[in-house]
Amino acid sequence: MMVIPAIDLLDGRVVRLQGGRYDAVTQYDDDPPARARAWRGKAAVLHVVDLEGAREGRPVQRDAVRAIVEAFGPGVQVGGGVRSRESFEAYLALGATRIVLGSAAVSDAAMVRALAAEHGGVVVVAVDARDGFVAVDGWTRPTRVRAVDLVRELADAPLAGLLYTDVSRDGMAAGPNVDSTAEIAASTKVPVIASGGVSCLDDLRALARRGIAACIVGRALYEGAFTLEEAIVAASVGRERGPG
Repeated sequence: MMVIPAIDLLDGRVVRLQGGRYDAVTQYDDDPPARARAWRGKAAVLHVVDLEGAREGRPVQRDAVRAIVEAFGPGVQVGGGVRSRESFEAYLALGATRIVLGSAAVSDAAMVRALAAEHGGVVVVAVDARDGFVAVDGWTRPTRVRAVDLVRELADAPLAGLLYTDVSRDGMAAGPNVDSTAEIAASTKVPVIASGGVSCLDDLRALARRGIAACIVGRALYEGAFTLEEAIVAASVGRERGPG
């Protein structure tokens, strides 16, 4: 299982939201490029989220993303407010390797499919869920779309990955929702990226044993629960042990 470190951006700083709440913010760093540079060569992919962009529906932190891409090099996966072809292409122009679309998968699935067909291995669809239902607009607006139904609807699209987040657990260090993540993975052939709640190495092992392709880690790295190197080893061991 691939381990993907995360940088969540708000006002140009590295932060984490607790449970997807913009009024519950923990700031970790005011130099995002330095964080990216420290992980360069250690992680194959770096996940970057423009939290302001996600809430406003358009990319806001372009300058910060550009600096992060320059610091990390190839492998930056970026999302947050990508709701149009223009926003998508702007991130490509900044050097992003993969681009995450979330709300657009609900509001404009035809565009998401078209972009995936035109740009092989680039489009990642974010499925952000509360109680099994998709939340959009930076996790602020619930829908009546079931997460598993959205995944099945996009099963034939040539996606690079599906990023599944249990919003209630994101940034809470309460452990990932392993069962829901495994249910999502079982409903698609697209590689699933788990996100939200990882607090210890056993969480990574549990996801790996269920065959999850990748996992995003944020708060646990920032607060020293384990190092990126330790996480990579744990994820590898978990996968080798197989299911069960």
